[in-house]
Amino acid sequence: MKEDQGTKLGSPKPKRRMVLVATLAVLAAALPGIGVARQQGGQAVQSTEAPPKGGQRRSPASLIGHKDEHTASRGPQKSVDRVHLRSRLVNSTLTVADRSGGYITGLTRNNFKVFDNGVIQDIAYFSDDDAPISLGIIYDVSGSMRDLTNVSFQALKSFFDSSHEDDQYFIFVFNDHPMLVQDFTISPAEIMQRVISVKATGSTALYDAVYLGVEKARQGRHTKKALLLISDGLDNNSQYNQAELRELLQEANVPIYCIGRRGLDIGSVNLKNISEWSGGHAFFPGDGPRTFDIYSNIANMLRHQYVIGFYPSDTAGKAPWHKVLINVKAPPGLGRLSLYYKNGYSSFK
Repeated sequence: MKEDQGTKLGSPKPKRRMVLVATLAVLAAALPGIGVARQQGGQAVQSTEAPPKGGQRRSPASLIGHKDEHTASRGPQKSVDRVHLRSRLVNSTLTVADRSGGYITGLTRNNFKVFDNGVIQDIAYFSDDDAPISLGIIYDVSGSMRDLTNVSFQALKSFFDSSHEDDQYFIFVFNDHPMLVQDFTISPAEIMQRVISVKATGSTALYDAVYLGVEKARQGRHTKKALLLISDGLDNNSQYNQAELRELLQEANVPIYCIGRRGLDIGSVNLKNISEWSGGHAFFPGDGPRTFDIYSNIANMLRHQYVIGFYPSDTAGKAPWHKVLINVKAPPGLGRLSLYYKNGYSSFK
């Protein structure tokens, strides 16, 4: 190998090398996206950082609390061993009802068993507090609801009569498209004023209304959140499709309680799916007096929900979806009980 003459004493080449290094440093600062070899421990290390895959933008949450990586890399670097502890608590909001549909209160964590993909879990959190809720009302005012709108409106009063005094509400009405007619308020009277003069007409954007309602409910100030959907379940004008809605409902912790018209038509299937995917429940009281009982019963159920939390034991598993099963051991005399909750969650990334 030919000896590098520039390393001899008195040679002017080291000065040129310093100029070259300085020039590279200036270029690296001016063009931070270019990978530039830097000297570490006597070895050249090439930067391997790449832009997000596929050119995707980072989500707003990922931009919070991040230092500028190029600024942070300047100056002396220390090798520090770090231990990252990641804990994810999975919460399930649970409603327990008897055969007649009445809600069951007074159960304790000892009455429940939780399974994640078939593996029993330790219950780390349990609550049955009568806590206020952030509730969105999604009100169908399309043409197919013309003869049911007045009954639903009158029954809505019985819902508010049984609600928590600190609950907050908002309301979307929808036909051709959803419209937020009342933002968050603690006044049921304001909700009633917004729907008293609404006339049912037009087509139905059900999926769009539910999708926007879930996103709005997430902004509520209370930990407990839910939607009350009043509709016949038909959809013929939505931008979102059923698959997109299902994905959102399985991700969000916003149970949806549906009040439909009939239990044996296409619309009822939609409402049952929406409630099941979200962990809520669907009711089909029809047009009779029982409608008023259903509304007040839902309000009481929302006030007496259970929240069960656990830390998944299989955090290293590769399953994209975790199936959650909750069993209840009913105290003597209660008979067969029904549980309503979201039956799974996506794996943590």
